[in-house]
Amino acid sequence: MTTILVTGGTGTLGRLVTERLRADGHEMRVLSRHAQPYAVDLREGGTVLDAAVAGVGTIVHCATTQGGGDEEAAAHLIAAARRAGVGHLVYISIVGVDRVPLGYYETKFAVERLIEESGLGWTVLRTTQFHDLLLRLFDSLAKPPVVLLPAGLKDQPIEAAEVAARLAELASGRPAGRVEDMGGPEVRTFESLARSYLRATGRRRAIVNVPLWGRTYRAFRDGGHLAPAQAVGKGTFEEYLAVRVGGHRRA
Repeated sequence: MTTILVTGGTGTLGRLVTERLRADGHEMRVLSRHAQPYAVDLREGGTVLDAAVAGVGTIVHCATTQGGGDEEAAAHLIAAARRAGVGHLVYISIVGVDRVPLGYYETKFAVERLIEESGLGWTVLRTTQFHDLLLRLFDSLAKPPVVLLPAGLKDQPIEAAEVAARLAELASGRPAGRVEDMGGPEVRTFESLARSYLRATGRRRAIVNVPLWGRTYRAFRDGGHLAPAQAVGKGTFEEYLAVRVGGHRRA
């Protein structure tokens, strides 16, 4: 079996990818800022990064900061992968990175281009947003007595474990380039998702839809982040909430 390195291997997605690949019999290495023996900040690179990729056949790049530095991190990873002769680099991206002018999306798109031009064998999978992102968002929005939502927005959340299974499948195969996008099972209005969250958590809140403005809002409102033709996910937001929230109701 191929030795596979997962960057961001202690995160929400990376941990699931690592577990899936290890269960499939692969020798695994986990790279993150704090995971020994490969504790590396990819934005800095260094000798530990070279040691982490030495002898690796495939890298699954799940690490991200969202606070900047992802392009620099990818450049360090690509350079180390070249030196080590890594044959396959798999990258997880987001549906709409080429259509929505949001800073984080633009960075993800730039990383895609770095990987495509790296000279390495590569695979890029774009997915819609994970369920847990919506949970964190609604946890924050529901703190006041009124939940303010951006009017006219929809989302298509997907279960992270399903994405992990797809990434593990891709990492076990040959470089495939840009593969088909992966979307959640339903395109839903933000309001319907928020109401499901409120029911699951037992919170009573009024919901107010607030029109916003700007290119980014318009791109989201037009569905640039959605993949309705690739609604291959199975787990719904309500099923996710039943597991994550369950009987732990909030005030």
